[in-house]
Amino acid sequence: MPQPPSDDPPALPRPAEGPLRLGGMALRNGLLIHGPTHWSIAARRDDGTIGVRSGRKPRFTPGRSGQVPLLRGPLRLAEAFAVVPLARLRLRSARLPFEDPRVLAVAAATNLAAAALAKRISHRVGSETAAAALGLLPAAVALSSSELAAYHGAEHKAIGAYELGDVNAASAPKEHERCGSNLVGPMLALSIAGQVVLERLIERPGRISRGVAAAGSVGAAVEFFAWSERNPSRLGARAMHRTGHEIQRLLATREPTAEQLAVGEAALAEILRVEGAPTRVQSAPAT
Repeated sequence: MPQPPSDDPPALPRPAEGPLRLGGMALRNGLLIHGPTHWSIAARRDDGTIGVRSGRKPRFTPGRSGQVPLLRGPLRLAEAFAVVPLARLRLRSARLPFEDPRVLAVAAATNLAAAALAKRISHRVGSETAAAALGLLPAAVALSSSELAAYHGAEHKAIGAYELGDVNAASAPKEHERCGSNLVGPMLALSIAGQVVLERLIERPGRISRGVAAAGSVGAAVEFFAWSERNPSRLGARAMHRTGHEIQRLLATREPTAEQLAVGEAALAEILRVEGAPTRVQSAPAT
C-alpha cells in the first residue's frame, strides 16, 4: 500500500464508534471516496504505481440548513460534486469517468437531441421525460468501459467490507445498497411528477420556476433514498433497492482484479487515516 504524501492532511483524533458513512465515485483508473469531513483519491499511474491524495471537503450545509428537508439533499449532493475537481487537481494522474471522447460525443449529441425533441413534442411533460431518458445515455456509455465498471465494483467492495468489519474486501459483494443507482428510478419519476404539478399550478412556468421544481424533485428523491435506508422492509424501499441492485449487477459494476481492488483499498485506507478512524477491513491477497 503506498504511503500518503507528506503534504496531505494529518490524521484527526476520533473517538471509537461505528463505521463512518462513506460515499464514493469510480474513476477510469481509480477511486474517489468522501467521508464526513474529508475526501481521498487513489489512482493507478501509467508506471503501475498508485497515487494517493486527500483533503478537506467543502461545506455547503452549515448550521440548520443541513437539517431542512428537501434542501439538505441537493446541498449534500453539491458537496459531493464539489470534491471532484478538487481531487482531480490534487492527483493529476486520475482520470474522471467523463474524460473519454466517446462519452463527450454522446453528451453533446444527447443535448442536441433533447433540444430538438423539446421543439417537436408539444406536451412539456413528454419532452421532459424524453430529455431525462436521453440524459442517462452518457452515463451508460461511460459504464460500458470495463475499467470504470470494475473500479465501481472495487468501490463497493472496499466500502462494504469496511462497513461489515473484519471482512476480506475480495469476498465482499460488488453491489451496495447506498449506490447512486438507487436514485435513478426515484429521480426520473419525481422529475416528471414535478413538471406535471408545476404545469397544473402555473400556466406558463418560466426557467426559475422549473429550476425550483427540478431542485425540489432532487430533494424529494434524496429524502426517499434516506427513508428507504431507514425502512428497508417497506414495499417502496424494496422496489427501489431491487431496481438499483439490478442496475449495478447488469450494467454498473464488474468484479475488479486484485490490482484494481488494491487501488480501492488505498483510497479507503487514506480516508480512514484523515478521518481518524481505525481500519476495519482486511486486504485482498497479493498476486
